[in-house]
Amino acid sequence: MTQYRAHFDARIEFVNGGSLVADAFRLDLPEALAPADADEAAVGRLLVQHLGLALVGSVAVSNLAIVEEQHRGSRGIDATRSEQRGRLVDLSHAIHDGLVTYPGLPAPAITPHLTRADSRSSYNPGTEFAMDTITMLGNTGTYLDSPYHRYEGGTDLAGLSLHTLVDQSAEVFHLSDATARGIPESVFLDRDVTARAVLLHTGWDRHFATPAYAHGAPFLTESGAAYLVEQGVTVVGIDSLNIDDIESGGSRPAHSLLLAAGVHVVEHLTGLDVLPPTGSLFSAVPPRVVGFGTFPVRAYARVL
Repeated sequence: MTQYRAHFDARIEFVNGGSLVADAFRLDLPEALAPADADEAAVGRLLVQHLGLALVGSVAVSNLAIVEEQHRGSRGIDATRSEQRGRLVDLSHAIHDGLVTYPGLPAPAITPHLTRADSRSSYNPGTEFAMDTITMLGNTGTYLDSPYHRYEGGTDLAGLSLHTLVDQSAEVFHLSDATARGIPESVFLDRDVTARAVLLHTGWDRHFATPAYAHGAPFLTESGAAYLVEQGVTVVGIDSLNIDDIESGGSRPAHSLLLAAGVHVVEHLTGLDVLPPTGSLFSAVPPRVVGFGTFPVRAYARVL
C-alpha cells in the first residue's frame, strides 16, 4: 500500500497564551486517511496529536501538499505496511571475491581447496564436493564490531550474548533526506529506544562498492552516541561507510562510547529503506571466534 506524508506550514495558538509556528513541517498520514480527505483541518488535528499538545485554541495550516513518501515514524501512526507484516528482510551485502567494503582495506580472496573434479577420486561415482578457502579481513561486507575491536580486554566475538544479537526490537530512523552528514542526539528524542536496536537509514548504501562510498558519508555524532548509550540501546546499525566521521581525523567517538558500553555496532547495512520506523525485530549474529573483534554477519529483520 502506498504511503503519504503531508508537507505544510502551521501556526498553533494556545488558549492560555502563546503560539507555535512550524515551517515546512512534514507529517505521516495514516492509511485510513485518504489523500483526498487530508485537508487543512484533518492535518491540523494530526499535528496536535503528533506533538501531544494541550490547551490548543486554534490551528491554521497553510501551503499544504500531500506527497507520496515513505513514513518516518510520526507519533500515533502505524507505519507498518500490511503487506510487509511477517516478512524477513535481508539487510546484508553479499560478499564475493575482490569485494571492496572499505577503501584501502584488503578485499576477500576466495580460492578452491578441493575442486569438484579432484574430489571424484575419493567418492563413489556421481558423488563430488567442493571445499573453498576465503582469506578475509573481519571488516568485510556487513559486519559487527564487538568491544574487543576497540578495547584491549573488551568482550570478543565469542563472548557476546545471543540475547543482545537476536530479535532486538528495532527503531528505524529514516534519514535519507537529512541536510547534514552528522546525525545528532535530537533525532532520537521522540521515541523510546531503551533496550532496542537503533538502525540509521541514510541511503548511503546506494554507493556501496563504488568510489563515491568513501567520501561525504553520513555518521553518528558524539552527542548522538552518548545519548544512545545513556538510553541503554543494545545495537546501533548504519547503512554508511562508518558509524564515525572518518573525514574529521583520527577521533572515533561513536565507536569509543558505544563499544565501551557494550553496545554492538553494525556497519554497512543495506535495505533499511523498506523497514517501518517501528514494528520489526533485528538480528545480526557473528560466529564465536575467540580473540577476534569484528566479523561479517547475516543481518536481517522480521517485520511484525
